[in-house]
Amino acid sequence: MKTTLVIMAAGIGSRFGGGIKQLAPVGLHGEIIMDYSIHDAIKAGFNKIVFIIRKDIKEAFQEAIGNRIEKICKDLNVEIAYAYQELDALPEGISLPEGRTKPWGTGQAVLSCKDSLTEPFAVINADDYYGKEAFVKLHDFLMEYTPEKSNAYCMAGFVLNNTLSENGAVTRGVCELNADGYLSGIRETHNIIKTEDGAAAQTEEGLRAIDPQSIVSMNMWGLTPEFVELLEGGFREFFETMGDKDILKAEYLLPIYIDELLKGDKVSVKVLDSHDKWFGVTYKEDKDYVVESFKKLIKDGVYAERLFEDLK
Repeated sequence: MKTTLVIMAAGIGSRFGGGIKQLAPVGLHGEIIMDYSIHDAIKAGFNKIVFIIRKDIKEAFQEAIGNRIEKICKDLNVEIAYAYQELDALPEGISLPEGRTKPWGTGQAVLSCKDSLTEPFAVINADDYYGKEAFVKLHDFLMEYTPEKSNAYCMAGFVLNNTLSENGAVTRGVCELNADGYLSGIRETHNIIKTEDGAAAQTEEGLRAIDPQSIVSMNMWGLTPEFVELLEGGFREFFETMGDKDILKAEYLLPIYIDELLKGDKVSVKVLDSHDKWFGVTYKEDKDYVVESFKKLIKDGVYAERLFEDLK
């Protein structure tokens, strides 16, 4: 059975010096974070990769990763596809609001590759390093897919303390789990920083402490092909229930929509524990730490100095 890895790479990192943070080299030989995710996914058993990008970064993307990864994947019998997140890709009857300049968020991103998603799939961010464990667990879960389990999803759960940046605040989906390890709710929490006591969210009222051992979502989901139809209906509802939200800034976000499905008892989401340390380039200052982290992983034998050599 095919299992697909969907990589959301359409975003420009506004906090990362105005550059395309997904394409910043961090490995010994110019590898980017995405290279390591692709390596770990293929090693875990994923055999199809879909890149979600924007047409205006297509050339830079091809130069930095696309051409190279296509060649590697061809040798490994891994299928490659591209999808483009477009600002005006809207439900029928919905017009692009005048003044809207940015795409509509991660939910719309996944919808952009709906024609490629005919098998169970995982979704990740391009600029996050997740570690090997999560890919193995997601792949094993997806391999149990049957049409009867079309509403059974999974999510990689990370320990909050392992996902914080030393250089500024981050947004995380703080998870609520039931006694059986299933997701019962997810709270998108902004402006989380490291503190002497662990972690806290910066609010208008001051700092609100958060348990640093809380389980959080890093947008690493295991989903079924049937999910795409739900997601499409949810996108229409997003506009129909806009209310007093700012339509020029509002986003259709994957975790928020999945939380809505959970609250309606329409799906289940098994939380798969991952104890690997996350890292990513949220801020320009994060890059040096990420580079050193990959050096250590290579030194410790987690990765070969020449990535992908162990897959040949």
